[in-house]
Amino acid sequence: MLTLFAALSILSASPETDAASVVDRMHEAASRADGPEYFAQFTPDARFVGTDASEHWSLAAFRAYAEPYFARGQGWTYTPRERNLTVAPIDCQCIAWFDETLDSASYGQVRGSGVLRLTDEGWKIEQYVLSFAIPNDLAGAVAHTIKGYEADRAMTGAATE
Repeated sequence: MLTLFAALSILSASPETDAASVVDRMHEAASRADGPEYFAQFTPDARFVGTDASEHWSLAAFRAYAEPYFARGQGWTYTPRERNLTVAPIDCQCIAWFDETLDSASYGQVRGSGVLRLTDEGWKIEQYVLSFAIPNDLAGAVAHTIKGYEADRAMTGAATE
């Protein structure tokens, strides 16, 4: 007798499609402020790396940060525009990595990247990294602004971590 996961695996189009659908479900759940569905897409030991230098969270810490927003019905919408996803070679097919270009009403074009692992429950996100896609022509000005911000924080004694 097949387990549900085994039966779904047989019916799936490909490991790439299955892994990509997890990332899509994560984005869709965040947009609906559906915390349980959002966090179900991650492994228990997942890491979330956000756009701020201080945002390097365990899943438990990120859940503690995000759940009050979700409870108020406030999510975030990142619409995938393009994604590259690779499943590890045939000897494993248990790890996948991806990068994606996303559109955000708040931030414009951003970039996501991450790693998925095939678990007994299917593909799960092991790590997700959200970053700003800064045009090279603006990189110097952005770096200068960040350096000034960090210097100001250091002078006022504000924590930088």
